Amino acid sequence: MDNRDDNGKRVVSRRNALRAGSAFGVASLAGCLGMFDNQQNAEVPSLSEFRGSGTLVEGRSAPGGTSIEELPDLSGDLALYIGGGEGGIYYDFVEMLQNIYPDFTVHSSSNSSSSLAQTIVEEVDAGATEADVFWSIDASSLGFVADNDAYEPLSDTATEPVGNSQFVGDDNAWAGVAGRARAVPYNTKELSASDIPSTVQEFPETSALQGTMGWAPTYGAFKSFVTAMRLIEGEDATRQWLVDMREAGTERYGNEFAVSQAVADEALTAGFANHYYAMRVKNGRPDAPIDLAFTEGDAGALINVAGAMKVKGTSRGELADNFVRHLLSAEAQEFFATVSFAYPMISGVSPVGGLPTIDELSPPDIDLAELSNLEPTLDLMDDAGVSG
Repeated sequence: MDNRDDNGKRVVSRRNALRAGSAFGVASLAGCLGMFDNQQNAEVPSLSEFRGSGTLVEGRSAPGGTSIEELPDLSGDLALYIGGGEGGIYYDFVEMLQNIYPDFTVHSSSNSSSSLAQTIVEEVDAGATEADVFWSIDASSLGFVADNDAYEPLSDTATEPVGNSQFVGDDNAWAGVAGRARAVPYNTKELSASDIPSTVQEFPETSALQGTMGWAPTYGAFKSFVTAMRLIEGEDATRQWLVDMREAGTERYGNEFAVSQAVADEALTAGFANHYYAMRVKNGRPDAPIDLAFTEGDAGALINVAGAMKVKGTSRGELADNFVRHLLSAEAQEFFATVSFAYPMISGVSPVGGLPTIDELSPPDIDLAELSNLEPTLDLMDDAGVSG
């Protein structure tokens, strides 16, 4: 049963062990909580306690960046709106912070990131702000809050660790804390990286890919990908690309993990998916015939981020800044990289499994906040017979 405070907010318990059955295999982290039992002033656990497990994690060097030990203590109550499909991972890390800092308590509300963004704007407009920090799975929801002037800028100290300015909102409205790259998982028994075109616009005409690919049009990440294409290529070109891919026999799946699994199972030659789904497959099945290719400078190379922002009207601004600094600490970034296989936002932490670094990729130069404008994308997908 969830613990709730007097206002019905979920209080992340210090006593609950990390969920060993998490979809991302965080069982190796569970032991770290035992060291906090019956302690009033817990110390920061060793780096190994922040790491996930599996073949992709083996042999990693110590991360660079600012350690939690170098940051000011977290103390007091923080109201956190926490959204998106990574909620379990986020709660696990929040729990670790509370165990490190006995005087720090998080009161959280969870929902989809888009719903929470709407709630924040409504609360701010009504002068009834409840949240101190919004932690969203995507930049579009952060952008919606920022566009509606429902935020307070983060301090320069909070955003400074982020290594790429594209992953910090205008006016320090938000800071990215974990990235996910669009990628092309492909079956290594059928293709090599050189067989994958450098832009997605070439895919419909590539004979080796026709009738052998998969996608998940109902999935949020796919809609963001199409939105990025619409912003870069225009509506007509994007609509035609969707039609061409559909007519080429691209197979429909319910989510992008299923697409990646199908590639590894040799049911597909290639597909469209966020990078970390293939990494999950590889971590559990090291010999699976799956690898990743990346396009260049187009929607297929989009890097979206989960991020955090300070909500307008909070009376705990300094605590909110300090909390975001903890999300960008060396330990937090190692946690996100090795537990959920996200792209780190700080230069001192490497992505898992030999992935290219963000600096080695070629994401499109677009404002990630613009991905919040989904309605034209959904209309376009309907017109193309690829309903999301």
